[in-house]
Order: sequence, then structure tokens, then C-alpha cells
Amino acid sequence: MAELNGNLLVAQSGGPTCVINASVAGVITEAGRHECIENIYGGLNGILGILNEEIVDLGDEKRSAVEGLKHTPAAALGTCRYKINFQKKPEQAAKDMDRLFEVFNAHNIRYFFYAGGNDSQDTAHKIHLEAVKRGYDMRVLGVPKTIDNDLPCTDHCPGYGSVVKYNCATVTEVGLDVGSMATDDGSCCIIEVMGRAAGWIAAGTVLAKQGNPANPPHIILLPEIPFDEDAFLARVKETVAAQKYCIVVCGEGLKDKQGEEIGADKTRLDAFGHAVLAGASEKLKEIVQGRLNLKTRTVLLGYAQRAAAHLASQTDSDEAFACGGAAVRAAVEGKSGFMPKIVRLSTNPYRWTIELEDLANIANVEHFIPRDWVSEDGFLPNEKFVEYAAPLIVGEVKVPYINGLPHYVTLDKSKVDKLLPPRA
Repeated sequence: MAELNGNLLVAQSGGPTCVINASVAGVITEAGRHECIENIYGGLNGILGILNEEIVDLGDEKRSAVEGLKHTPAAALGTCRYKINFQKKPEQAAKDMDRLFEVFNAHNIRYFFYAGGNDSQDTAHKIHLEAVKRGYDMRVLGVPKTIDNDLPCTDHCPGYGSVVKYNCATVTEVGLDVGSMATDDGSCCIIEVMGRAAGWIAAGTVLAKQGNPANPPHIILLPEIPFDEDAFLARVKETVAAQKYCIVVCGEGLKDKQGEEIGADKTRLDAFGHAVLAGASEKLKEIVQGRLNLKTRTVLLGYAQRAAAHLASQTDSDEAFACGGAAVRAAVEGKSGFMPKIVRLSTNPYRWTIELEDLANIANVEHFIPRDWVSEDGFLPNEKFVEYAAPLIVGEVKVPYINGLPHYVTLDKSKVDKLLPPRA
């Protein structure tokens, strides 16, 4: 494969994680080792920013800032949920592609990396195909990211181990709090976590039990398992009778037996046309209080669970960084249209490596929890899941503290001069 000289552009997309910046650090660090990569650029706010020619020079960043990305949460370059949709908006999608390649050509972008989840990998795949179609010599790779852990082909996704680590700590702490106030009247606390279609995040909180059946969470409700109200209430009642309290974890996308999300607000749609999820935990609270007359509180972890870099998994951070570096090496070697995936070599001891997967096998495909990884009654993941997830939360990222608070980095983001007229 002939050496390809030109500039590199990396961007981030979708909901952030506390290790997505580690992947960008991996891209920057590895790119600096290859003379064929002339300038290292970042696209602000994903594809949307690139369409507007909002590009920054990452080569101007201090080495300490790049290193600091490894422990800094959120998307340091900014993110978006913009979708190039040829099915629903073919004319706009065609215009977007024309504009993207005008930007790529104007700035001599020959290496493009897009860090994100399902929709982001779809975007990377489309750009790769378009480059081939246009005969534009550019190597495009997706970089895996999503706390939802629902990308196929990879053992797991960067971002997942850290969200599980934080959520387990939170469930343990909330459980101690609620349990300490338990009286003969009993109480219930419902903790809602992210996960629209796949229950990987909710399932991960089973690690908080640490092998003790009495420890919370006592019930975990997954989007993959249809919600059975009567069976759920019976389990809550049984748990309160034994423990005087019950901690429930539910995925935000929990569905009833008809497949409807119990917390969906169909009057509001997100950027991808999905009904906004407005509170599965509140719906469950109404059910528990209404039918069991049991004191019930809710905890909505929201953005906190994906931004908690102070409790990130070192394993997760290392893998995220490695995926960024692997993407660059693959591109320099002539690969395009792929995504680095994590391959588990062994579980005990935990060993892993990185291989490449064709983006065509990843884009818009969701990976769900195997049914045989969940108890027969559907209320708790079993030992198969525990064996899978336990290694992913190991190790603590060393976050520097100043005046008692975590210290995170902010990039300087030196703007690259715009060379094109404004986007129409």
C-alpha cells in the first residue's frame, strides 16, 4: 500500500462517556509517530461542526493537555447527534456529503476518525463508501464508544466499564442509606439508569452485590425482559418482608408486555425520532405506592453516570486509548471502512487484544444481553453475566485534585482558518 500523505481529522459524536477523550488522546499520540500525517486536526461538535468548517489544530495543544484527556470526562471536542439520513432526507444527505468532501479536500484531510456509538459508526461507514465512490483517497475508521455497550462484534465498548463502576458504587451507597433508615413499615428505592433498548448498564449493577444475595440491588429490570407488574410487585413485597427495604434498578427503556416503553413521552421526539424517555422510575414508583402502599423514592442518575471520571475504570481508560491508537495504525497501513474492536483472550486473568471489524457489520446493529445471562424469572443477571462484566471495572484512573476537587483539562482549540464559503 502506497504511503498516503495528508492531514488527519478526528471528531466525536453522540452521548459522551468519561473515557471518550482517552480515545482521542490515543489518536493524537499515535498520529504524532507517523511522518505521513502532516497536521492533526479536530472537528468541533462532530459532523455538524465539520459541515460548518469548525476545525481546530490539535497539534497546537500542550502535551500535558493531551495526556490530561485520559482522565477528563465529556467530549473535549464537542459532540452532536446529527444524522446523515439518505432514507428520510435524501436531498439533504446528498448536500451534506458534497459539503463534507469540499471541507475534506480544502483541508487535505486524508485520515478521518469518528468516535461514537451505533449512529456514529453508520456515519463513518457512509463517509468511507462515499470516499470510495468519489475516488477521494482517504482512510476512514470508526472508534468505538458507548456506555450502552450495544455495538456488535466487539466484546464490549469503551465507556461501559466506567459507567458500571460508578453505578455500582452509587447503588451500594444509596442502599446503605436506605437500609439504615428501614423500619417495620418498609421502603423501596428505584434507581433509573440509561439504556433505551439494551439493558447492559442496568445489568452491570449486579456487581454491587459482590456475591451476597442480601446486598442491593435486589431487583434489576432490563429493557430486554418484558415487565410483569404482578411478578415485580410480588418480588418487592418478598424482599421488603426479608430486608425491610428493596433497591430496584431499572433501565430507562423498560418495556411492558406489548413492547411499549413504560416511561416514553410520545409527544416529544429526540433527534433520531425516538420518543423521549421521561421516567420509567416514576411510573414504577406509582405502581409500587399505589398497589403496595409502600414508601417509595426514585433516583435518576442521568448524565452523572456517564460523566463520573473521578470513578472511572482504569481498564476502560486503557482500552479506549488503545482503540484510538489502533485506528491510526490501521489507517496508516492502508485500512479504511473498519472499527477497532476489543477481543477477549481470557477472563481470569483478564487479557484482551484489538482487531478490526468491517463497519458494514456494525453500523445500526444493536447487541443485546443474551437471555441465558439472566435468571429464569428475569429479575437479576446470573453468574455468566457477572463473569463477563467483573473484569471491566477493575482499576482506578488517577485524577489530579486541586483545592479538594477533580481537575480536568480544557483544550485550547486553536481554530484553523476557514477556506470555504459558509454552509448553505
